[in-house]
Amino acid sequence: MHHQVQSLGTSPPRSAHVHRVRVDVDVETEIQDFLQAVNSYPARVAKEPGVTFWQHLSSISAARHDNESGEEGRGGSRPRRQ
Repeated sequence: MHHQVQSLGTSPPRSAHVHRVRVDVDVETEIQDFLQAVNSYPARVAKEPGVTFWQHLSSISAARHDNESGEEGRGGSRPRRQ
């Protein structure tokens, strides 16, 4: 006895597509942060010999996150934290 599965021609829900696009953007952003850290680490370690690569990468990611958060709904201006 052979069972056949018939395709209903359905595609994943739109929300699955939106999630996939967001994940792709997140991965691309992480890659860009990493490449920026690789390129800028020598200059930073020359100024701050004790900084590790991972600290440097983390500071780049945090700065990008702060910039993105400050741009949403504030026209790009955001008071500095003290």
